[in-house]
Amino acid sequence: MAELIKEPIERYGLSKRNRKRTLFSKIGVVGCGKEGSVIATTAALNGMEVIFYEPDEENIENAFIRIEMKLDKKIQNWGLTLNEKKTILTRISGTSSYEDFKDCDFVIEAVRYDNNTGERRVAQRKEVFLNLEKVLSPTAVIASNVSTVVVTELASELVHQDRCIGLHFLSNIPGSQIIEIVPGLNTSTQTYDKVCHFVRLLNHEYVPVVESSGLVSIRLFLIQLNEACSVVMEGIATVEDIDRVLTVGFGHRQGVFRTADQMGIEKIVRLLENLYDEYGNIKYKPSPLLLRLFRAKNFGVSKGKGFYNYDELGNIIK
Repeated sequence: MAELIKEPIERYGLSKRNRKRTLFSKIGVVGCGKEGSVIATTAALNGMEVIFYEPDEENIENAFIRIEMKLDKKIQNWGLTLNEKKTILTRISGTSSYEDFKDCDFVIEAVRYDNNTGERRVAQRKEVFLNLEKVLSPTAVIASNVSTVVVTELASELVHQDRCIGLHFLSNIPGSQIIEIVPGLNTSTQTYDKVCHFVRLLNHEYVPVVESSGLVSIRLFLIQLNEACSVVMEGIATVEDIDRVLTVGFGHRQGVFRTADQMGIEKIVRLLENLYDEYGNIKYKPSPLLLRLFRAKNFGVSKGKGFYNYDELGNIIK
């Protein structure tokens, strides 16, 4: 009788033992506020394991609430089932320790702007980069969700500055499928190629943008918003009618004022001031109408009042 051939069953099972890791199988997000939760949700929706950082349990719980709300909205619009939501949530975890990022291929810093002042918190974001470099492998990519902050400045104190890059998710535009990729002064071609691959895995398009304050999207949007405010102040048209021209006439998903309320008036005023400091052009001076809302702390959706009034769910009150 021929001798039986014995082979280890692990070779044919579903065990993760010795399984080769794929690029971007696990990513990290530092800061899971309004923008960070969009990044985390988008990655998890596309099959990636995501771990996000918040400083304490309360903030972690609030982040999960934001993520669940985004998934519930997809369910309401027939873009997701309840079982799919449960599966997606199993891919997401929260932490208050940078050590838990050590197995990540890619970590995105998305520290939120100050809720009261709109400040960019550059020093805090630089500290995040330093903390990440301590735990990540030298080949892991460190990115920042930038708009007016320059990623070269954030990476200036790191040893491996070649693996740092900027990204800009258009998180305030529902259904937006494009990301601006911003290489820093020392970003390597390999890092840029990796990030392009990451964006494609998210089923997004991308555009390369030279490192500059405001990039493409923010500069164009803020100039349009300032001009729209001038039209209102001149009595030419109302907020509602201007947004209707943009949505119906130009195919915008939502009007310029609705977008401003979602971004936060406090953030917009600081963005304009940053651009004015950078370029010195009068077109970036915040409109008096924006400043009036800012001083009254009518920041938009977050406060229930901006250019429009909102209910607790962020819906416009007619």
